[in-house]
Amino acid sequence: PSERARAAGAPAEVDVSTIAPGALVTVEWRGKPVWVLHRTAEQLASLQGHDDDLVDPKSEQPEQPAYAANPARALKPEYLVLTAICTHLGGIPSCRPEQGAADLGKGWPGGFYCPCHGSKFDLAGRVFRNVPAPRNMEVPSYAFEGSKLVIGVDPTDKAP
Repeated sequence: PSERARAAGAPAEVDVSTIAPGALVTVEWRGKPVWVLHRTAEQLASLQGHDDDLVDPKSEQPEQPAYAANPARALKPEYLVLTAICTHLGGIPSCRPEQGAADLGKGWPGGFYCPCHGSKFDLAGRVFRNVPAPRNMEVPSYAFEGSKLVIGVDPTDKAP
């Protein structure tokens, strides 16, 4: 393959030790924006108590690798890795982590809001009911190598 083709499929690396709790960084992988959010204890706690408001609270649909089909949708709960694309028509949601934002409705737990058509996702990328987006945001495959997050690598793959 050409250098360009290899780069298009190459893993992306992020040093998570440089991401402060509560901070969100964006990296590019396979031509798409990918978010890495270092969730705080409060943000992790906000993932509970609104399952009835979500389309797929247990992440049963295949929008993430099997190892991320848990309430935090992550290998390590404090680090959320999401493809930053709305599952409705491909808009880029904005990060709205503040709880109780008046413009997002009573009981907003914090999360992601797509201004294109009003889709809402919690801080695990799980989609709320009664919005245009039909499913949770995608979690790409990734692995940790020390303090480095490698997007595009499956930690369950066995080396030959």
